[in-house]
Formats: sequence, C-alpha cells, structure tokens
Amino acid sequence: MKNLSSIYLVFIVFIFSVVSCTKDISLEPESLITVNSFWKTKEDALGGLYGMYNQFREEARANLYYYGSARSEIMGHGLQNADFRIKYFENSLSSSNADRDWLRLYRIVDYANLVIKFVPDIDFPTDSEKNNIIAQAYAMRAFVYFTMAKTWGDLPIVTEPVEGFDAEKTFVARSPVSQVFDLIKSDIETALNLFPDNNLPEGKSVWSKPAVNTLKADVFLWTGKLMGGGDSDLNTALAAINSVESASLTLLDDFPSIFSYGNKGNDEIIFAVHFRDLEVGNNYFGDMYINALDLGAPNIPEDVKAKIPTAGGFNWWAPTALVRDQFTNDDQRKDASFLEIYQVENGDSTFLTSVVLKARGFGDAGVQKFLDDILIYRYGELLLMKAEIKNALGQDPSEEINRIRMRAYGDNFAAHEFISGTQAENDEAILQERLFELIFEGKRWWDLVRFGKAFEKVPSLEGRDADTYLLLWPITESTISLNSKIQQNNGY
Repeated sequence: MKNLSSIYLVFIVFIFSVVSCTKDISLEPESLITVNSFWKTKEDALGGLYGMYNQFREEARANLYYYGSARSEIMGHGLQNADFRIKYFENSLSSSNADRDWLRLYRIVDYANLVIKFVPDIDFPTDSEKNNIIAQAYAMRAFVYFTMAKTWGDLPIVTEPVEGFDAEKTFVARSPVSQVFDLIKSDIETALNLFPDNNLPEGKSVWSKPAVNTLKADVFLWTGKLMGGGDSDLNTALAAINSVESASLTLLDDFPSIFSYGNKGNDEIIFAVHFRDLEVGNNYFGDMYINALDLGAPNIPEDVKAKIPTAGGFNWWAPTALVRDQFTNDDQRKDASFLEIYQVENGDSTFLTSVVLKARGFGDAGVQKFLDDILIYRYGELLLMKAEIKNALGQDPSEEINRIRMRAYGDNFAAHEFISGTQAENDEAILQERLFELIFEGKRWWDLVRFGKAFEKVPSLEGRDADTYLLLWPITESTISLNSKIQQNNGY
C-alpha cells in the first residue's frame, strides 16, 4: 500500500462524518464534504480504498490473532500478568467478559461498501484501474465477513454504506451463517472477474487475484469440511489453489527471512498487512516478546541476552511447553519461532519464560520496534492447504508436505520424509505441520475447528466436548444493547 498521506486524511474527515461510530447512532452526519462533492475523481476513489486498508491494519494489529489463535494451546502465562488474555487460552469467555466486538470489522465493511457503491460512477483513465479498486473492495468485504462468520457464526448482512441514520438499515438482525457464506462466495467471484490480471502487486500489501484465489480456497475448504459442501467445494478449493500457483511464488530457503522487516513483500508472500516505521504503532508480536532490561540478572547466559539485545516489548503471554516440546532441534522453524530462557546457577538450569522470535521486528536506537508485516497468506500455507484438500479428496498429499519439510529440515530431511498413510493419519500430520509452519501467525484456532480437534488438543477444553457453543465467540453485551435485534449465541 502506498503512502496514505493527504488523500487518506481528506477521506477520513468525510468518512467519519457519514459513518456513525458513536454509541448515539441517531446523530445526523454533519460535514461540508458530501457524497456529491467527494466521490468524483480517481484520487477520491484511492482515498476511500486507503481508508479501508488503514482500518484493516488497525484490526490486524491484535484482534485477528485473538480470533484466529488465542483460544488454542499455543499461548499461556508469561512473566507479566496475561490479564484479559487469560480468558482466551483458558476458554472462560462469557457474555459478561467478551471484550472483542465486530465494530471495527463492520467499519471496514462500510469502507468497502462505499467503494463498491460510488467508484463505478467515477471516470478513470482506464477501466482496468477502476476495476482493480472495486475488486479490492469486494475482496476485503469477503475476507472480513469470512473472519466474522468463523468467529461469531450468524451475522447481520450489510451491503450498503451507512450514509445517515436510518433505523431500518442500521438495526439489522443476524442472518444464518449459510447466507453469509453465500455473500462471501459471491463477492469472491465478483472480485476475481474484476481483477485485470493474475499478477502479484509490489509489496503484496493489497488484494490481488492470486490473494483472492487463496481466500477462495480457504473459504471452500471451510465449507467443504464443516458446512456440507463436500467434494464439490473441495474441488473448487483445489482449482483455486492451482490458479494461485501460476503466479510468481516460491518458498524462501531461509525461513526467518520470510517475516523480516527488511524483506517485506518477498517471493513467498501472497498478501500481508503493511507496517512501516513512523506510520503505525507496534503490532501484536510485541506482547509476546520480552524487554532486554528484564534479562539483567547475572544468571541469564550471555548468549541468551545477545538474542534479546534491545528494550521493548513485554512478556504478557508466552509459548506453552506443550507446543514448544513438539519441535525437534533440527527444524529451522524452532529457533526462528521462539526462544526458551533459562536461569543458570551453580550449573543448574531453571526455566524462566519463553518468547516469540518470529516477526520480532528490529532494534532502533536501543528500542525494539515490532513492525514486521502481519502475513495473511503465504505460499507455505498454500501448500499445506493443498495437502489438506488433497487428503480430504482421497489423494496423496506427500508432495506438498515434503516440500515444506525439505526447507524445514534441510540436510536432515531424510529422517523426516513424509510417507502417506491413512486419511486420518495424514490429517494428523498435516495439522501438526501447520502448527510448526504457521505458529504465531493467527491460524491455529481455526485449524483446530476445521479439523475437529479443538476439544482434543486444547487443554482447557478437554472433557468439554458437549460445550460446542465454545467454538464461537460470545457477542458483547454492549453490541446487544445497541441493537435489540441481535441475539446472543446459544450457550452464552
């Protein structure tokens, strides 16, 4: 995404005048910048698009990870008090303590709806430029609804922008999740038909045709396995992946470099949320790190201190032993993903904590900045998605799994070569490979749900198989209080 600067600042003035984000949603919009005066030029269209991406980045800074991974077995207590995060990994969410809502997600949807409604009537130098912008809005709307559907289930469906207070349009009841997925799939097809080519953009920080085909595979894999879509949806997902693979993508040899601040938009990235110094604050990886000043005790080995050289970040929560112990020492993803910190005294080691090293940012004037891009899709995940789909269709997933393992184990690959077994055995191997490959990237909870393993793999859910309502997030009481048509998820 290019500089947001003046175009976006003008658009912000406009958008916050027409989109009610206050609790008193009966307020009429007041602005000198109206629909009639704003949506006139290509620059106006880009301003709306950049506003959409800016809101998406704010959501990605923390919340996407909470939805996609916080309730799994990956994270537990760190040195600091995990505070509100405890209820996620202990799976003690309730209607009274649910602290994440869909407000900003619907704000992103509203930005997309504005682009979808008004940009078609703007004159552009070429239709392809216009169509590319509209395609990105449809893609974003599809992704956000997909995220919300996996998180809350049934949803209010809003496809028109909020341009003033209208009770009939503002207070919308939840539609069945099957209808939400109908919209998601329709938006995906519309986006794919609008993109002018199958190229990946520079930086990979905006939606593109390969990125939307990856989303399509993700969506149809979900509905194929969980919503009765069966082989038909799985074959659709596989075809979408084959389309993505025709783009310029490769696995990087050096696993840590995928996430490096100095290597943004590399050849493995399909779509990422862009972070840049002086443009935005730290993202969620800072909450999983540790301040170098907390390692000042003399019984912390010097080689460990050298790996945490600067101040910045907090060890609010940390990778669990359950997950850390599954990695082997010859897997390059282990040292690239986390660090175990021990205190050594009189030759005896005592475990202190663990920290996340993946996407740990960079040091600047003695301060650690967590500004690596947040990856939404990359080629490594695409291969494992393909393996999962092939296995579900009764095909051999060995090629894709072994490509991932060749990079991970290098010269030791022979000891880890995957050989296809039963469908259930393959599923277990794919799920674990996704853990190793995608840990801390916000995928684990949804993986466990899709594979039907949440109540088996997450310690805080063991023995609670009957409580299937826990697979969804409760709706906050404030959300319900603002819209009397919203009903709480069953079980909460």
